[in-house]
Amino acid sequence: MIVYVSIGNSDDGLSQSEWAEFVADVQSLLGGVRIHGEWFSLPHVKWQNACWCIEVHDHEYKEGLRLLAIKYRQRSIAWAVAPIPQFIGKEDTHGPG
Repeated sequence: MIVYVSIGNSDDGLSQSEWAEFVADVQSLLGGVRIHGEWFSLPHVKWQNACWCIEVHDHEYKEGLRLLAIKYRQRSIAWAVAPIPQFIGKEDTHGPG
C-alpha cells in the first residue's frame, strides 16, 4: 500500500528546534519502511511542512504517528492512502481517465 504521511507546523506552535526534532522523530519511525520520496517546504516560506511517500503492508505505523502528534502538540498527522497508482506514459493503453 502506498501512503503519504504529512506533518506541518502551520500554526507556528513549534519552535525551530522542536520542528527539527519532530521531523527527525517521524524519519526515525519510518526508517524501517520503503520510502519512495521525502519533501520539505522551502526554508523561506511562512509555513513548515514535510511529506513522505512510503510503502507499507498495513496500518502498523499509524499508532506511532499518533503518539508523535501528541508528543509535539499536533492536532493530527495526515495519513493519505493512494488506492490505485496509475502510471502514465508511452505504453499507456487505457486511454484517458
